[in-house]
Amino acid sequence: MLSPLPAIPLVSEDRRHFKRVKVDLLGRFMRESHEEYPCRIDNVSPGGIAVISAVEPRSNERIILYADHIGRIEGSVVRAFAGGFALQIQATDRKREKLAAQLTWLANRHELSLPEDRRHERIQPRNPIIEMVLEDGRRYQVRIIDLSLSGAAIACAVRPANGSKVTLGTMQGRVVRQLEDGLAIEFSTLQTAETLNESFR
Repeated sequence: MLSPLPAIPLVSEDRRHFKRVKVDLLGRFMRESHEEYPCRIDNVSPGGIAVISAVEPRSNERIILYADHIGRIEGSVVRAFAGGFALQIQATDRKREKLAAQLTWLANRHELSLPEDRRHERIQPRNPIIEMVLEDGRRYQVRIIDLSLSGAAIACAVRPANGSKVTLGTMQGRVVRQLEDGLAIEFSTLQTAETLNESFR
């Protein structure tokens, strides 16, 4: 078992412009060879990310990383350290802004002591009826009770277990709670009002 690591400085640019957030997230990454490996995220900023892994990619190798609550990140390896490597994120300014918002949410979620579905303003979708797809491909028409940047409460007859992956419209997420008449779903990544409007028209 890997021992806890100190905060890992990523690159000088990252230290100057971005604040790192200490996290403990599961993920996986794909090397240029298209081989995929599980990993854990130790700390992250809009400029770089520290990845805990027994596999050590080569310097400057291009990596595609998928992390819980953050989603897809592309970058290149800038340094190896004991038990992992540092990745410099390659992203547009808009993607970095979204990542910064996600990191703020991750940094604050344990301190707020609030249920996940009450941390963000509720949004009323224009059309509350939407399709939910389960992992095995089964499809159901469900009704959105309420919606936020981090998740949704839906009314439905089917009851997948907590932790089950689902797709709600175009949004991927997982079941986090059983409700009296449905489910609470947490999105895989923190959304913006624009992405919600596009997904729940």
